[in-house]
Amino acid sequence: MKEQDPPARAVALSYDQDRDQAPVVVAKGQGLIAERIKALAAEHNIPVQENQVLIKYLMALQIYEEIPPELYQVVAEILAFIYRIDQRY
Repeated sequence: MKEQDPPARAVALSYDQDRDQAPVVVAKGQGLIAERIKALAAEHNIPVQENQVLIKYLMALQIYEEIPPELYQVVAEILAFIYRIDQRY
């Protein structure tokens, strides 16, 4: 009997430096919802960063909840990665 892969998971973050103190969870889900989040990101040319350790922590947050200070460093690295990609295009 083949072991099933765990369902896909996705979390979308938003950050408005004029409004937010830290990035905010704006969508999250697993399975079909995760696939839809990823599809919407692709449709809108939003870069996707896969990090299974980070997603574990982000999935525990509520929608519209700011990320905790313990995650600032890793999320800052992801935002810097996205910024560099955005500058290329």
